[in-house]
Amino acid sequence: MDIQNKTVLLTGAAGGIGSEIAKQLAQAGASLLLADRNEAQLTALIAQLPGKHTPVVADLSSDAGRGSVLTACQGLANGLDILINSAGAMDFSFIEKVNPERLDMMMQVNVMMPILLTQTVLPLLKKQPTATAIVNIGSTFGSIGYPGFSAYCTSKFALRGFTETLRRELSQDNVSVIYVAPRATQTALNSDAITEMNKALKNSMDSPEKVASIVVNAIKKQTASTFIGWPEKLFVKMNGLLPNLVDNALKKQLSTIREFSQK
Repeated sequence: MDIQNKTVLLTGAAGGIGSEIAKQLAQAGASLLLADRNEAQLTALIAQLPGKHTPVVADLSSDAGRGSVLTACQGLANGLDILINSAGAMDFSFIEKVNPERLDMMMQVNVMMPILLTQTVLPLLKKQPTATAIVNIGSTFGSIGYPGFSAYCTSKFALRGFTETLRRELSQDNVSVIYVAPRATQTALNSDAITEMNKALKNSMDSPEKVASIVVNAIKKQTASTFIGWPEKLFVKMNGLLPNLVDNALKKQLSTIREFSQK
């Protein structure tokens, strides 16, 4: 897909990965509709971008917020070509300490928001005369249940399942469905404890720029699913085929994970 002159709706635009996706899409000549709750950060982001782009300050977990986005999309001169669901939330807690309100928020942001926003704008994508796309930013933890991230993993497993089902539902339409699963990434979603844990376990962490570049490339090539990083790709395959091997590998890390989860 040629991104130049495409109109893209990007959620979580002010976030670490979202802002880098915005920068790279703008450099490629796309016109952006940037959705986030943080007006100040959106304004600062748009000031850095080449071209003309539109901020939409909205809480997409609400009907009113999604309504604001829909109104903005309906006002686009050339229609909507790409939806990127990049907004996300994380929690680092073993299940005994998962806060119910935090759990509800994560399920809203990581699952309900992308589902309901997709439902809201899908008719606009289907109306376009040329190919369109829906991109969901998942996680390696959407394929591997990782200790200390039970709530987060649950939400990302759900997003991956939604993406797979949506791809099959739209297989006779002109709408591609793309899933990109980053591994640990250097963004504000990670607490200091998560960063320290990753260092202790020698887990690699990618830059937001690298992840954004892979997302943009997946859109250009219309790659259905992309899992970022090695050996994370291997562990995803192993977890699907030989989960007991992954059980044993993660059991060896459990004491370290638990230690950092309590900080």
